[in-house]
Amino acid sequence: MKKIYLAGPDVFEPDAVAIGERLKRLAHDYGFIGLFPLDNIIPDKASPHETARAIRDANIQLIKSSDIVMANLNPFRGIEPDSGTVFEVGYACALGKDVYCYATDCREMIARIREKQQLPADTTMCREGKTIEDFNLSHNLMMIDLVVAKDAESCLTNIVKEQGGKMLSDEV
Repeated sequence: MKKIYLAGPDVFEPDAVAIGERLKRLAHDYGFIGLFPLDNIIPDKASPHETARAIRDANIQLIKSSDIVMANLNPFRGIEPDSGTVFEVGYACALGKDVYCYATDCREMIARIREKQQLPADTTMCREGKTIEDFNLSHNLMMIDLVVAKDAESCLTNIVKEQGGKMLSDEV
């Protein structure tokens, strides 16, 4: 079975371990071994900085050991996805991994920002006075072709279709 790294801000949820187990079960149902960031065992370090480095290094090792990365790009603490998840997506792309992402709201970025910031319908600038990219994409242009679904299960369906695999239930 191929290994799939399950990236996303889910690790910050109060029930993160349960979410990770659910995602890993779902990945298994689709014929993959799910790798969740909290699978790592991080020993106590002398400082928060050393702990952060150990977590990053362990997650990088999980990404390296995976065949595929599936990332949750839902907004995190604002309008944009979690920066750590975006790092992982970029890292996986640089390694040549297959990367697939999902986000609940896949409307064009400009529409989402206008709504979230309560901006006029014709504005092209955000509240901070910066241009809102308008490429008819749901996320930053660097994510072009990566956002393929609205949730984890739909994303896995897409992965199976593109990878030519089979769900475990198809083998019965």
